[in-house]
Amino acid sequence: MKSSNSANTRAFSIIIFVALTIVSSLRAAGWRAESLPANDQLFQRTNGWIGADGDFTVALPNGVTLWLFSDTFLGDVREGHRQNATMINNSAAWQRGTNPTNASVEFFYHQSANGKSKSLVTPADGKGWFWIFDAALADKKLFLFLPQFEHATSKSAAFGFRQVGLWLGEIANPLDPPPQWKITQTKIPFWQSGTNESRNFGSAVLVTNGFVYVFGTHDVRSRDRKMLLARAPENSLPNFSTWQFRTQTDWSSNVAEAADLCGRMGSEYSVSWLPTLKQYISICTENGLSDKIMLRTAPAPWGPWSAATVVYHCPEMKWDKKIFCYAAKAHPMLATTPDELIVTYAANSYDFGQLMDNAQLYWPRFVRVTVK
Repeated sequence: MKSSNSANTRAFSIIIFVALTIVSSLRAAGWRAESLPANDQLFQRTNGWIGADGDFTVALPNGVTLWLFSDTFLGDVREGHRQNATMINNSAAWQRGTNPTNASVEFFYHQSANGKSKSLVTPADGKGWFWIFDAALADKKLFLFLPQFEHATSKSAAFGFRQVGLWLGEIANPLDPPPQWKITQTKIPFWQSGTNESRNFGSAVLVTNGFVYVFGTHDVRSRDRKMLLARAPENSLPNFSTWQFRTQTDWSSNVAEAADLCGRMGSEYSVSWLPTLKQYISICTENGLSDKIMLRTAPAPWGPWSAATVVYHCPEMKWDKKIFCYAAKAHPMLATTPDELIVTYAANSYDFGQLMDNAQLYWPRFVRVTVK
C-alpha cells in the first residue's frame, strides 16, 4: 500500500510538472513589441560619437550600465548626413539612469597625443583588430570576449574580413573610466575556424548560480548557425581547464562534444532571465541578418529551448534593398517592469557611402518586448 501511494505521488508530481510547463509555454507564446524612439534619441548625437554597432551591455555594481560597441563612427552629423567621419573598431559608454528623458550617456575611446582617435581595445599581438562581444562581471573583475579580425579582401567590401582568433580580456579595475582599464589578454583555446566548420564563444554571457555561462555558435557549411554553451566557475573563468561544454544531456570537458542546442542563431545574441515567466529568454536576429527578431524560452540556460517566435520586424530593411539588420539582443538592466525586455538591434548598409549619407542608420535601435 505504501509503495502504491508513493507511485501515485510520483505520477501526480509528473502530471503537475507537465501541466505547469504547458501553461508556461502557452503564456510565453504571447508577446507584444513597440519601438522606443526616446531611447533611440538618447544615443543619436551630432558630434563626437555618432553611431556604432555591437551594443552589448553589462550592469556595473555602481548602478551604471556599461555599453560595449564594435565599429564606431566619430565625427559630425549635419542635416542628416555624417561629415568629417572616421571609424574606429570599438568604443564604450556609461549610461546613468534607465528613463531616456533624464538618463545620461558618456562615451569612451582612446585619443593619442596628437588628438587622433583610437580603438579602446587592441590586440596584444598587434594583428588586425577586435570587435567586442559580450562581457561579464565575475570575481570582482570584468571579462570581455574579443574576437580578432583581419582584412580578407577589399577593405571597402561590406564583409571583407575574416576572424583569426578569440581572446579573453580581463580587466582588474572595471569601475574606472574605460580608457584607464588595465587589461590582460589571453587567447581562448576553444575557438575554431575552418573551411567547413567554425566554433566561437562570447555571443552571449550569463552569470548565475556560481557559474559564468558562455554562449557561442557552431557553423557548419550548408547548415544553419547553432547555439553552443560552455560554463566555468565564477571564480575561475580565465582558467580554461575548468571550462565545461553542454552536451545533449550533461557537461563535458571536451569541446568537440558540445551539442547544438538550437538553430537559426545570429553570431551575437542575448540570454537573460525574465522574472514574470520564470524562464530564460534568448533574443537574436534570425540567421544573423534579417528583419526578424526572434525569441525563445527555456527553463535552464542550456534549455530545452522552445520553438522560435518572431516578436518584431525591423522596418529599416523596407527603406532600401541595400540595408540589412542584425545583432538583436536584450538588456535586462534597462527593464523597468518584470514582464518586459528592452531590446536593441543594428541597421546597416552594404553601401558604405549610404552610412555617411543617411544618419538614420547605424545607431542602437530600441524595442520594448512585453508579455501579453
